[in-house]
Amino acid sequence: MRDGVRIAIDVWLPSDLEPGEKIPTVMRATRYWRALEHVSDDLADDRNYAEAERFNNAGYALVLVDARGSGASFGWRPYELSQDEARDYGEVVDWIVAQPWSNGRVGAYGVSYAGNTAEILAVNMHPAVKAIAPLFNDFDNFGHLVFPGGLLDHGFFEGWARSVHYLDQNDICGRNQAEGEECERLKNEWATGVKPVDADTDRALLAAAVSEHAANPLLYEAALEYEFRDDPFGSAAVIDVGYKRSPCRYLSQIEASGVAMLIRVGWQDAATVNGALGRYNSIDNPQQVTIGPWDHGARHNADPFLPPDTPVEPTEEEQNAELLGFFDKFLKDDGSAEIETSITYYTLGAGEWKTTVEWPPQGFVSRRWYFTGQGGLTTRPPESDDAADRYMIDYQATTGGHNRWHTNRGAGDVIYPDRAEEDKRLLTYTSAPMERDVEITGHPLVTLYVTSTHEDGAFFVYLEDVAPDGRVTYITEGELRAVVRKVSDEPGLYWKYGPQRTELRADAMPLVPGQVAELSFELWATSVLIKQAHRIRIAIAGADKDSFLRYPRDGSGPTITVARNRSYPSHVDLPMRER
Repeated sequence: MRDGVRIAIDVWLPSDLEPGEKIPTVMRATRYWRALEHVSDDLADDRNYAEAERFNNAGYALVLVDARGSGASFGWRPYELSQDEARDYGEVVDWIVAQPWSNGRVGAYGVSYAGNTAEILAVNMHPAVKAIAPLFNDFDNFGHLVFPGGLLDHGFFEGWARSVHYLDQNDICGRNQAEGEECERLKNEWATGVKPVDADTDRALLAAAVSEHAANPLLYEAALEYEFRDDPFGSAAVIDVGYKRSPCRYLSQIEASGVAMLIRVGWQDAATVNGALGRYNSIDNPQQVTIGPWDHGARHNADPFLPPDTPVEPTEEEQNAELLGFFDKFLKDDGSAEIETSITYYTLGAGEWKTTVEWPPQGFVSRRWYFTGQGGLTTRPPESDDAADRYMIDYQATTGGHNRWHTNRGAGDVIYPDRAEEDKRLLTYTSAPMERDVEITGHPLVTLYVTSTHEDGAFFVYLEDVAPDGRVTYITEGELRAVVRKVSDEPGLYWKYGPQRTELRADAMPLVPGQVAELSFELWATSVLIKQAHRIRIAIAGADKDSFLRYPRDGSGPTITVARNRSYPSHVDLPMRER
């Protein structure tokens, strides 16, 4: 690279490639090891073999890249998705198009972090890069995964940070939590670690690269000291890392690239859906967006109204075929094909797919539901002058260990059990049974008027479906840390449906105990069918112990009071239409 850092890559070419034949290239860059050094010499045992076969058989070269400071690449990582990392990928494209087998056109794709690298490749505005497919990536890592609502998602981030630390040290046993005989068996029967480059026969290059990774910060420890988007992050003392480690920070360059985009996200995959919608409404690039009932990576069907073992839709084979068809349009022939910018989305509980060119889609009306006595939820405004409900925060409240925040680690299925029993820990407001089927599609927006005994706290609001038999089904949620509640009049980096917040230290607003504060925030976007005779429930918590750090971190839990009167009418706005 321009600064002397050496980047490790693998190149997979079709076995029947003729001399002088030129083909397009798809690249995938990762910080999770581009390839393993397998014990077996059988090429078919390589974890990348099936992927390479798929692209090679379709007439593509496949280039796999270790991000700088990871895998077998040299360098270090002050934070994720740095400007240097983005520039590296542009230089890899320079190398690709200079090869005798290249037709001069390059695409990039990937799931999760590799999806982020595909997106930041566009920052270089390289003329050879015609199409990218950021799949299930975190457009705003801070706001949609690590610190949603200003709350540290330690259920995901602690394990993720530990995992990448082991990866960066080429410790395959640590990565797989294997010790003693189990570790030896792992290295003797499967793989020893990251794959060195071919010329590194004595592993000297790999050892030198791994030694440079020692400068990478311990990410979870840094996150524990990191509260606002402009805080220094770890020993690197990088300012504003909250935006700098996210593709959204590069939005103007991505738009200027004009690159076509294929985007997939799941309704219950962290908050990737809000990233996709924010991007869609912020830039003019051709975008083909699909929002499905998926976990992280679309390996499982996560529609909460279906059994957990329901097959994924579309199938993995159909998803791969769509991806190849997308790249064919822009990387083969004359590369002048076009796609219609649109969003295709699935409605939970209905099993239906719809397509729209605008978001939110037309035909939905925001309907306001007020909190009322006896835990009710009604469209009638409150008449009382002083009605309110007290709630002592229960730090044992949880959404479980297989929720939307955990699926980013290992792409596990998203499973929310019946929440009827768990809701007994929470403050709930439930509507009367629906008189007919009702669809909610868009961005629910909640407004709470609260007092607290503490200066800080976490507020979780869940949208749920209550069936006639009493079963409670999770639909979506929103969360907000009280001290970052200040609403900004300045436009954000990208489109957002709900209130904009800077989440900067200078804008921190501690609660004044006993004084009413307004907390208004959106729930993560959704599309769901509430069937006739089912009821809508809003459930409020102050903790989610298996996912988020507790706030305040020490001492007794707060007691909050949620007002529901004429002066302070706590409510939720739902985008609805009757069937």
